[in-house]
Amino acid sequence: MPKKLKISIFILYFFFGNVNAQIDKNLPLFLELKKQDSLFFERGFNNCDLAYLEKSVDENLKFYHDNGGFQDKKLFLERTKQNICSNPNQKPIRKVIENSLEVFPLYNNGELYGAIQSGEHQFFIREKNKEDVLGGQAKFTTVWTKKDSNWTMSDILSYNHGDPGQSKLTDNLEQLLKNNNIPTLGLGIIENGKLTEIKVYGKLNDKTSASYNSLFNVASLTKPVTAITVLRLVGLRKWNLDEPLDKYFIDPDIAKDPRHKKLTTRLILSHQTGFPNWRWVNNDKKLRFEFDPGTKYQYSGEGFEYLRKALENKFHKSLEELAKELVFQPLDMKDTSYIWNEKKYSERMILGYDNSGKPYEIVKNKTPNAADDLVTSIEDYGKFLVAVLNNDLLTPKTAEEMKTKQTETKKDKFFGLGFEIYDLGNNEIALSHGGSDKGVNTIVFLLPKTKKGLIVFTNVESGYKIYEPLVNHYLGDVGKKIIEIETK
Repeated sequence: MPKKLKISIFILYFFFGNVNAQIDKNLPLFLELKKQDSLFFERGFNNCDLAYLEKSVDENLKFYHDNGGFQDKKLFLERTKQNICSNPNQKPIRKVIENSLEVFPLYNNGELYGAIQSGEHQFFIREKNKEDVLGGQAKFTTVWTKKDSNWTMSDILSYNHGDPGQSKLTDNLEQLLKNNNIPTLGLGIIENGKLTEIKVYGKLNDKTSASYNSLFNVASLTKPVTAITVLRLVGLRKWNLDEPLDKYFIDPDIAKDPRHKKLTTRLILSHQTGFPNWRWVNNDKKLRFEFDPGTKYQYSGEGFEYLRKALENKFHKSLEELAKELVFQPLDMKDTSYIWNEKKYSERMILGYDNSGKPYEIVKNKTPNAADDLVTSIEDYGKFLVAVLNNDLLTPKTAEEMKTKQTETKKDKFFGLGFEIYDLGNNEIALSHGGSDKGVNTIVFLLPKTKKGLIVFTNVESGYKIYEPLVNHYLGDVGKKIIEIETK
């Protein structure tokens, strides 16, 4: 063999012989970099958070563009500010094409030090009160480097720019929203126990487009947060699921009814109190039992408010304080609260609309409601659901209690402690909860077996109309089973 050929083969082996193939799209590394890509472009590019952008790229960044030439970090930031962020009236928006991402790990002596990520993305022009206009498409390759637990971009290649192709999911989704008169959709995707995608489509209000960190009123999705707060106290042995609550609180409306002594946290979290949803549905606006506690299911927000008052009386803290201590702060949920914060929320809060397109007033609670009106973002609620999936907050015993069927609500559907439970067969379940109010329709699903999840926030009463296609698309056969149970 000629000497030059031997040398060439050696060089090829040295550089490529140990390169790993594309990793499986369910592995943690793929999901982590998918999330990093989503946050980088949503925050840095689409929302022009230049401080975040600067922090997320390496000091020695090398950016190669097939039309725009080479850029170092300084020039990259300058051009982003000038070309991407200078005109909010015609704002370039980047959207990755679904399922195009690939990840190839980089190792040095068996230690992961980085990864190569490639995919395709599309570019749109966004104008106020208009639909985004698709303007271009390109391929990209990014080198991510890892230091400690932080990922930064060190090299970026953007190439093969040309006429836009079609992203079937994005096009169909935006058309779906238009067809169903849904002003805004917040979407969170959980894969392998990690929040991998955060997407918000549509408008914040009649003047401004929504962004990835826009805030939603999530209606009854408040209840799972309250439930986990209480279950944390149970795991810490500071609260008892089956202790009668009359030790801490008795509502004056039912003080003379001896059945109040039967009320427990377990019955409240599984909606077996005997209360109506809200007392104001009664002609006299007073609370009363409609059946004996623990004998059957009936959904009730009143039960959660009853529990809140008992908790606050025992611990001498508001539910907001308890949730901050036990859930929000441990999970870094900085954009979540039971109480309205005008300074923090007013410019990011998504308006709710009725089915004719008329906006509602924003609910601005001054005290916590354990059952309703939590303010949160897709990212924050995603953190919460990931913690539920991974049992990050509860003891193993309490987590099992939460997922145990307490009462049947329909065939193959039950309430556990704070979440609904779908029995999918073959020892597989799905956890779920929804929310519905004026200008709100929200729903979430968790699949403990596969560690998948779906978050859907909408800001209109007819938002439920898009649940089925989203569940079918993102949850596959399991989603079809859930729909089958719901439509029996």
